[in-house]
Amino acid sequence: MVAESPDKEQGLESLPRLVEELNITPRQILAVAHLLGEGNTIPFIARYRKEAHGNLDEVQIGKIQERLAYHRELEDRRATILRSIEEQGKLTDPLRAKILSCLSKTTLEDLYLPYKPKRRTRAMMAREKGLEPLAQQIRNQAAQGKPEGEAAAFVDAEKGVASTGDALAGARDIVAEWVAEDADIRGLVRRTFASEGVLVSEVADPKPVEPTKFEQYYEFRENVAAIPSHRFLAIRRGQNEGVLRCKIAVEADPLLRRIESLFKLNPASPWAAQLTLAIEDAYKRLLVPSVEVDVTVELKMKADRAAVEIFAENLRNLLLSAPLGEKSVLGIDPGLRTGCKCAALDSTGQFLATTTIYPSQGDRKETEARIDLFKFVAKHKPFAIAIGNGTGGRETESFVRDTLATAGVKDVLIVSVNESGASVYSASEVAREEFAELDLTIRGAISIGRRLQDPLAELVKIDPKAIGVGQYQHDVHQPLLAQKLEDVVVSCVNHVGVELNTTSAPLLARVSGIGPGLAKKIVEHRNAHGAFKSRKQLLKVPGLGPKTYEQAAGFLRLRGAENPLDASAVHPERYSLVEAMAADLNTPLASLVGNAELADKIDLKRYVSETVGEPTLRDIVAELKKPGRDPRATFEKPAFLDGVTALEHLKAGMALEGIVTNVTAFGAFVDIGVHQDGLVHISELSDRYISDPATVVKAGDKIKVRVLEVDAARKRIALSARSQPGTPKAKGGTPAASGSPRPSGGSRPPAPPRSNFTNNPFGNL
Repeated sequence: MVAESPDKEQGLESLPRLVEELNITPRQILAVAHLLGEGNTIPFIARYRKEAHGNLDEVQIGKIQERLAYHRELEDRRATILRSIEEQGKLTDPLRAKILSCLSKTTLEDLYLPYKPKRRTRAMMAREKGLEPLAQQIRNQAAQGKPEGEAAAFVDAEKGVASTGDALAGARDIVAEWVAEDADIRGLVRRTFASEGVLVSEVADPKPVEPTKFEQYYEFRENVAAIPSHRFLAIRRGQNEGVLRCKIAVEADPLLRRIESLFKLNPASPWAAQLTLAIEDAYKRLLVPSVEVDVTVELKMKADRAAVEIFAENLRNLLLSAPLGEKSVLGIDPGLRTGCKCAALDSTGQFLATTTIYPSQGDRKETEARIDLFKFVAKHKPFAIAIGNGTGGRETESFVRDTLATAGVKDVLIVSVNESGASVYSASEVAREEFAELDLTIRGAISIGRRLQDPLAELVKIDPKAIGVGQYQHDVHQPLLAQKLEDVVVSCVNHVGVELNTTSAPLLARVSGIGPGLAKKIVEHRNAHGAFKSRKQLLKVPGLGPKTYEQAAGFLRLRGAENPLDASAVHPERYSLVEAMAADLNTPLASLVGNAELADKIDLKRYVSETVGEPTLRDIVAELKKPGRDPRATFEKPAFLDGVTALEHLKAGMALEGIVTNVTAFGAFVDIGVHQDGLVHISELSDRYISDPATVVKAGDKIKVRVLEVDAARKRIALSARSQPGTPKAKGGTPAASGSPRPSGGSRPPAPPRSNFTNNPFGNL
């Protein structure tokens, strides 16, 4: 996870352009480039090198890295193109100047197009017939001479030019290629398609007999410059599935007149008609197909980036969901035919025992299930029971609640947990390594229980694409998606920090500078030599050197370590500084760590130096006040409406509480406990207008909604989060209102009193 070193010359030759693009000072860009070049990771740079780069955040540093890479690639391509044209003997000073001043890959390729090796074209064949001089006459727009008369000299049956018409047609092919390969003209056409083009979609032939989800796009038009990413991706999916066909349309005549002006058409010239025909041919045959592809690709890239950002934000919010914490948990993976698999976990997530109950297979089995569940709960005394929200989830939750209530057990927290991706984990290599002897379904129950204890620690074991919080995730460029999601996982892991002595290898692998191979070595070393007693002991792990230690140490926690700072986010390179602070306060280091009153007495200005500034000092003081503080919100128990467990239980106007499972560009999906998420359209998210759902809700939020409509046939639920839902929307479906504040977090539940599990209320059943 260490960044590649940026080329000192190529990446920073475009420094002025980078400053303009990113609105970041040259000093900051140079500092980040230097730090990346030294092999530092983005989390480390953002957290521990604030003075060097001026307190930039991870997003800004990531953008600098991305743009540096782009400009390095641009410079590499520029050098290749210059070398290619020079080898052809066609590199003039004006052309060199144009290439050197080029700021985008697209324009660079336009300049290279006339010199780029290509397959055999009509213009090539015309040149082979000796028609280029005639093409030059068309291009030059002479004031004299008749085209037919001049073309007669080029008639040659042996060369395949049977008539003056053939000669003029071949010459126009050459001119058409000149027009199509003119960088200024291509740029004009591309800009026009991008700014004035209209994306037109219509139903493919033959029209589908059955209703499809693409019906709203059977006769659809929207400006290319304005179309949202989700609509474009929906149309693309319809096209790929053969339901739709689409194109980008522009008004041709005004654009042709502008091309004629750029190519210096002289209306008074006898050659004007020939040039007009050549330009029209170039436009229809060469420019439009090529530019339409270019603009469509750019639209796709833009839509992909937007969809990936939405996915990334949803994933970040899900990974940073409030953990229950170190509490014992019983995880239940619901099942109707195969029974409900139960797994008991201790407070650290260690698997203790398992049992299977069958509450939905007749009265006798239900009675046995109640007894077995009670015994299992009585034996392991869980603080909470986590129940997967898949098929049978609400029924299982109701059964568990009723069983415990009958037994008089009122102090066990019962929580419905999103189980998306749990089956993926169960069959994964990670799960097999952890629980080789257990059945897949038991592994699923363990994963569900651990998700409640610590969502981040468990979800990092699963491919983020399997978690189900994306928008058109299968339609976007997969390498872009994979890299972005991995960056989010890494960012979240390092933001929260990792307990070195209990963490799994998949979680440890995301710590700054470590990676999968070294993570396994650390776990193996821990298993072989016992728990780490200090951060410094990491240097004894084979393959873990000083650079990796520098990158990782600050993000690793060691509670109960010999040095109390090992449990905090204070980097070991600053330990001596903190020790000096403690000495100046005339107090032992152990007394300073965790003492907010003493930390407030530290005079920051006294410790400012060339390498340590106030940003780092403020971070240190914050850590001294609350060492190793978990930055995630406190856990708050969700609550679904009792008795509403299936789609048929819903009625228009019903008020419910739900959990936001996914935020898209057009709204938010909400789990209301009926096995099918409902959609709160962007226009129903709030009482004021918003343009982005993410400004008011995020994945994991608890929100109150009201049912607007239920389409049982299509399994679609329309919800509203507005105080007065159902009022008319703005024209064209534009959101008329939205923007309620995000729900506030609750408090972490208090430890329950010990339950009385000694009497079995089901003994006489």
